[in-house]
Amino acid sequence: MPAVWLIDAYRAGERGQVRALAEGAASALGWPLETISPEYRSWAVWPHLFRQASLAGLRRRSRRTFTAPWPGLVITAGVRNEPLGRWLRQASGGVTRYVHVGKPWGHLDEFDLLVTTPQYRVPAHPRVLHNELTLHGLEGRRLQRAGETWAARFAPLPRPWIGVLVGGDSGPYTLGRRAASRLLEQAVARARDCGGSLLVTTSARTRPAVTEVLERGLAGSGGVHTCPHLLHRYGASPDNPYAGILALADAFIVTGDSIAMLSEACGTGRPVALFDLGGMRRDAGTASVATETVDPRLGAFLYRLLMRWFPQPLSRDISLVHRALVAAGRAEWLEDVGPVVGAPGVPVAARSPDLDRALARVCALVAEA
Repeated sequence: MPAVWLIDAYRAGERGQVRALAEGAASALGWPLETISPEYRSWAVWPHLFRQASLAGLRRRSRRTFTAPWPGLVITAGVRNEPLGRWLRQASGGVTRYVHVGKPWGHLDEFDLLVTTPQYRVPAHPRVLHNELTLHGLEGRRLQRAGETWAARFAPLPRPWIGVLVGGDSGPYTLGRRAASRLLEQAVARARDCGGSLLVTTSARTRPAVTEVLERGLAGSGGVHTCPHLLHRYGASPDNPYAGILALADAFIVTGDSIAMLSEACGTGRPVALFDLGGMRRDAGTASVATETVDPRLGAFLYRLLMRWFPQPLSRDISLVHRALVAAGRAEWLEDVGPVVGAPGVPVAARSPDLDRALARVCALVAEA
């Protein structure tokens, strides 16, 4: 029986995507799933730069993993893994179908299927599937179990529950103290207006200074009016409420830097409000965030130059995702949303339409073999 090989991604956001697709594909095809976690050499990016089909970027013991029998399907993400997928496709004599997720670095003809999203600005192509949002596995039964685990912990807090998902710096956008103060003020005002509570969680990319602003503000320090809340500092405890918040919150505020968290929040089918870090909202005609509330960062300034003066494949534009979500009615800007209305018990979809589309394309690809 053929197998599905998942070449695991080395970045958290991509890892969640490829695992969701690989697990779904293995289940749909009835094939076993094998996960490979490569060990890279320090110069692993070089085989990609020359568009090689090569295992040269791997350490010797990792290369030994890539032997026949070849898989029927291999799924990858990330620049270091593209040469591995190309190598498997060639070494198998075309038996292995190669699916890549996210940003493509090679020619589109080098994939059997590319599953991507708007921020990468990939042109239309027969081998490309354009989804609105990234893939993830936090749906259905997984969220139901998380909801059962966290319901009692959230119960003392008055509803509606507003989940606040906090990211971090991303490309031309910065989440520092200024943006954190603005986020806190708007989130607290929203909770107070509806008599509800905030369920706040930071993430791996959240600066410690941002977490400090949130903690102090929600504790009533610094002149910020607080409200009933739960605040989780990422990494402080293995008992992470993130999935529970997705399962149980009545509405969400998500910082616009994180496409992964936006995807998961939108996947619940509940109202999602986008928080503008500054310069994200392109539909307003003028800046929607006062300059003095935007955090300065040299890396953000240089990234804006990269987007303006260098070829598009070298950068990404997440404002394209924001515009698509707002146009489709899947999210609104925080300044535009109406009052939160509690909706306890709204079921979460068994699987997102984005993942369903990807799985349908993968199954069709395998059927053509």
